[in-house]
Amino acid sequence: MPIHRLLTAAAAVSLIAGAAMAQAPAAAPAASAPAAAPGAKLVANGDLITTLRLSPQFTTFVKALDATNLSALLKSSPGLTVFAPTDTAFPQAKLDPMLADKTALQKFLLHYIINAKIDSTKIKGAHGGLPSGAGDKIVLDGTAADGTLKADNATIIQADVTTSNGVIHVVDALMVAGSVPEALPEPPPEATPAPAPTPAPPSKPAPKKKK
Repeated sequence: MPIHRLLTAAAAVSLIAGAAMAQAPAAAPAASAPAAAPGAKLVANGDLITTLRLSPQFTTFVKALDATNLSALLKSSPGLTVFAPTDTAFPQAKLDPMLADKTALQKFLLHYIINAKIDSTKIKGAHGGLPSGAGDKIVLDGTAADGTLKADNATIIQADVTTSNGVIHVVDALMVAGSVPEALPEPPPEATPAPAPTPAPPSKPAPKKKK
């Protein structure tokens, strides 16, 4: 089932990107919460950026958002969906070279944002692409038999962290636009069974010779 049939709100991509460029520099980070155990569940705490900032698992992602003025967007804009890579998925070593080009980094991060609230009920059983803030599409897939939910090439390891202005889905890898096809592959055509062989007619007995 295409995922776009489940949604009535289209993502206003230009509005997200424009708002991000217009944001003032991000405020200084708030005081961090007590450190959580590695792999602990993300718990909603206020708005989107505050929830991410108060978790020790998203320090690299938050640093990137701060560097590109997107943290202010995630604090003030309503009804967003954010796919948040953990520090394991987004190590500091990957961020450092990206910081040299803030425009490219901002576009990269906007791919993790949808201007609509997409919870797991809209992903389960569906497959298709939704416009991201970067102007490309995030391919969401909830058709796996084991219930696994995917966003592009990444697996959603914690869904539906509902904050005051949107929802966060935690992903285990950096999402790459275009890494998976938007449409599911067509199932192979069923093979036509071969016709049963026609039985040979019974052989006639040879005529008896006259004496």
